[in-house]
Amino acid sequence: MPDRPPDPRTFQDGPSYLGLPSFMKVPYLAMPEELDDRTPDVAIVGAPWDDSVVNRPGARFGPRSIRFANYIYPFWHLDLQVAPFDVLDVIDFGDAACVPGLVEESHKAIHDRVLAVAQRGIVPIVLGGDHSITYPSASAVAEAVAPRELGVIHFDAHADTADEVWGNLRSHGTPMRRLIESGAVAGRNFVQVGLRGYWPPPEILEWMHAQQMRWHLMGELLDRGVDAVIDTAIEEALDGPDVIYLSVDIDVLDPGFAPGTGTPEPGGMQPADLLRAIRRIAEKTNVIAMDVVEVSPPYDHAELTAQNANRCVLEAISALAVKHRDSITRAERGSESPRSMTNP
Repeated sequence: MPDRPPDPRTFQDGPSYLGLPSFMKVPYLAMPEELDDRTPDVAIVGAPWDDSVVNRPGARFGPRSIRFANYIYPFWHLDLQVAPFDVLDVIDFGDAACVPGLVEESHKAIHDRVLAVAQRGIVPIVLGGDHSITYPSASAVAEAVAPRELGVIHFDAHADTADEVWGNLRSHGTPMRRLIESGAVAGRNFVQVGLRGYWPPPEILEWMHAQQMRWHLMGELLDRGVDAVIDTAIEEALDGPDVIYLSVDIDVLDPGFAPGTGTPEPGGMQPADLLRAIRRIAEKTNVIAMDVVEVSPPYDHAELTAQNANRCVLEAISALAVKHRDSITRAERGSESPRSMTNP
């Protein structure tokens, strides 16, 4: 629990354009040994890779835009009644060294940087980049928690379960298949929320059925309500595992709220519902890692998409802060011992 409240005399309390380009201007760390010295609770990791897209590029600029998409320090979450950065020590661990055109090298860089965070029991929150980055990122988290099983809750307009896209096995349309085929995540514990539109075709849906994947279409969210669907998704993802990787493709939102994305699909979620869903998952489960992907600033009118992505991250951090604060309160009352962020 940090004992370093923001100093109003420093740039940390200034406007978003002042100071270093770290997420919400939290402290920046560069080397793994710095993680050992500080032992933060949460580490932001950038994955600036978009050479795997099939439509509009630009997500390589997503991490920087999400970091800057704030106008005020998050002093107090009005709904959760918590000062998230007073409860949790959040740092920015910089970007993985992604090299344009070299997918295997760049994915390895993402894997290694996320693994350096996750194997220390720190919660990595990865800023994409296109959705292909979830393959190396979630693989690293699965490796860090093994032999425990990992459940995934995935918000997206698209299933991203193709075998290949025009010969590319590491497209942003294939990462979920790669994760399941590699054994990093069991298909029965891979749950998708918000799918809609005209893809995938029947043969890919058949493969998904064969893996026992579960998914909830946008129509189900409208018919049953967000809270009911999210509760079902939580039960499905935790059918065996006790830890969750949360993946948010910003195109799960309707393009009216997220125009800055590579493959916009009309008819999606509203920001208030998505933020509430993320908070509900982080409150009810042991979220040990998260990514937010597919923010493409060149198409982002008025920074709408980056703002919503920034708030997705803040909602998760705030919910984690509430859980951490409450566990400390219970420990102080003598009812239980304090628990770490990632080990229930």
